[in-house]
Amino acid sequence: MSQARANGLFIEYESFGPDSDPALLLVSGWSVQMLAWDEALCRRFAGLGLRVIRFDNRDCGLSMHFDGVEYDVLAAAAAQLRGAAVPAPPYRLCDMADDAIGLLDALGIERAHIAGASMGGMIAQRIAIAYPARVLSLISIMSNTGEPGIGESTPEALAALFTPPPTTRDAYADHIARVARVIGSKTHFDEGAVRARALAGFDRAYYPEGAVRQTGAVMAETSRAEALTQLRVPTLVIHGRQDPLIACAAGERTAQLIPSASLLILDTAGHDLPEPLWPEIVDAVAGHIERATPKRRFGDRIKAWLRRGVGRRT
Repeated sequence: MSQARANGLFIEYESFGPDSDPALLLVSGWSVQMLAWDEALCRRFAGLGLRVIRFDNRDCGLSMHFDGVEYDVLAAAAAQLRGAAVPAPPYRLCDMADDAIGLLDALGIERAHIAGASMGGMIAQRIAIAYPARVLSLISIMSNTGEPGIGESTPEALAALFTPPPTTRDAYADHIARVARVIGSKTHFDEGAVRARALAGFDRAYYPEGAVRQTGAVMAETSRAEALTQLRVPTLVIHGRQDPLIACAAGERTAQLIPSASLLILDTAGHDLPEPLWPEIVDAVAGHIERATPKRRFGDRIKAWLRRGVGRRT
């Protein structure tokens, strides 16, 4: 893993695949480190002939923390209930989008495919809206359009997500497993994998304070619906039919708004990307990127894949 100066911040990132390949930037969701993009899944994406980059958002993991900057989430929630504007957060999702573009700048990448999951999907949409010339394609995963009343969470999902996390290692892993059991796939829940990822994140950089400020960024976000109708970026929307945190209707709405967007609904996914569904996800991403790639360049990529042994039979 490495660190880059991006948008005035230090951003931790990791890259898979040759620097010369087209870039796929993976944007993480609320409060989760880059580890949420499983290394094995990243390598599968890299096997498509891509330079895959995952990174820690600001205020999370090993990227820059905004220590001591307070935000009153309860006051923000009360304002939302009154239909009033929430207090200004320390930063907004558009600032986090600027971080991602700053990372591409630091890495010398002019254009990239942008994929984001959950809050990361909101950030990815903001990137495509603000920087369309930098975006080869958009992949919005288990996210929404920012419109009120579409894809709302179940009370159980919200209660699980916003239960204050414990401060000890094993208790934290237990907590994350309970959350994943509520919001994740009921078909493919793997407690061992969830706990292992939670422990790895705890040992690497446990920092719950940043989640409070990221909550402010999400709560202050406004509807992106009108801007999404103006997008001319090739787009793939992926959503789990079982998602209780951001209901599948939000993904359907996203695909409806973005011109010519493709929609993949994963029947057995919740608010997660379970490993048994990776082949379907990777195939969808491969097809999407093929459609988004100018035909005159695609033949060169096929030759590169063959040189690496992709597609060879033994």
